[in-house]
Amino acid sequence: MKKLMFVAVMAIAAAAFTGCGNSTPKANLKSDVDTMSYAIGLAQTQGLKEYLVGSLGVDTAYMADFIKGLNEGANAGDNKKKAAYYAGIQIGQQISTRMIKGINHEVFGDDSTKTISMKNFMAGFISGTTGKGALMTVDSAQMVAQTLMQAIKAKEMEKTYGSNKEAGEKFLAANAKKDGVKTLESGVQYKVIKEGTGAIPADTSLVKVHYEGRLLNDSVFDSSYKRGEPISLRCNQTIKGWTDAMVHMPAGSVWEVYIPQELAYGEREQGIIKPFSMLIFKIELLEVNPKK
Repeated sequence: MKKLMFVAVMAIAAAAFTGCGNSTPKANLKSDVDTMSYAIGLAQTQGLKEYLVGSLGVDTAYMADFIKGLNEGANAGDNKKKAAYYAGIQIGQQISTRMIKGINHEVFGDDSTKTISMKNFMAGFISGTTGKGALMTVDSAQMVAQTLMQAIKAKEMEKTYGSNKEAGEKFLAANAKKDGVKTLESGVQYKVIKEGTGAIPADTSLVKVHYEGRLLNDSVFDSSYKRGEPISLRCNQTIKGWTDAMVHMPAGSVWEVYIPQELAYGEREQGIIKPFSMLIFKIELLEVNPKK
């Protein structure tokens, strides 16, 4: 989980404000300083309206209320009490309009009927801000949040895509009984199409391979053959199922490899690869540690 951060409100140079409330002060350009002050104030508004709408979510129907708050803030000077209150308002609105929405989308996807608990979020947020009464450290909170977000997200995704998981498990159970199919300790299955006699790579070895990846319905989602050239990569720089297969393959081999979903992308969606999809690969190991 990325560390949660806030975007500070755009700094606005404010000069020559003499009124209060939601009224617009009347300019009186008697001197060069007066004129300069007015010009600076006007110049600083370039792009402000777009920023208010696009980044802060301000509805232009309530611009009078914005002006009221603007006047109050500008006339507060260095009043630390008011500055703290306005900062709380600003960050609280960012929590409501941006952070909670972003977290909900990350955890629950497009299901707008579900949300995290605002009450508990604020309890944790305020404890962390004041340094009082926290039930865990900030570092442990990051780990707990990441672990639970992944678990809850996986559970939500399984409700939608659980059929993919079931189909993959059914296929692998039947496939394991077929002639020529072998199963590695990790659960990866493979069938030798061509037996190689070269070196067997380690997980850190650089290898050159041709491959084609298919879904259970035989849809091809990636192919080096179609691109017309093999790729070079380290065995441990891909999905775990690939790594597990390749560290058992002698160079020169061609295998058909059947990768359980948990050793592929699991609950993640990758292009046409839907969550909990098991994958089938034709892997041709051309070279181990090829010369550049």
